[in-house]
Amino acid sequence: MRKEIIFTNKAPKPKNPYSQATRFGNLVFTSGQTPRDPSTGKLIEGDMHAMVRRTLENIRAILDAAGSSLENVLKITCYLNDMKSFPAWNDVYREYFPHNPPARMTVQVILGGAEVELPLEVEVIACVPDE
Repeated sequence: MRKEIIFTNKAPKPKNPYSQATRFGNLVFTSGQTPRDPSTGKLIEGDMHAMVRRTLENIRAILDAAGSSLENVLKITCYLNDMKSFPAWNDVYREYFPHNPPARMTVQVILGGAEVELPLEVEVIACVPDE
């Protein structure tokens, strides 16, 4: 087995030296995704619900490119800039993972830097089912 680099134009292009995801065997590891529009690379506007949806859609696109899907997410980690966003995160999370949700961790951290503040960043570990 070899490490495979995953890339899709349907998710934001990395601005720094990292891959959108890597695949090793049947496991897929995404890099942290944020609510950036894939076509512009800019943070979308809208409320936290819209930001969570955009972030999860970016992850969906990456998993699709890797031969997986949201149904095959094993573990999800969400980094929130403010725990006041936790209810919105949960609302949208329930939409995307209505049955048999993956293991999950949500923590509050300071995201971004002087030039931009990010409301959330999400990474997942997923599997590619045997065919």
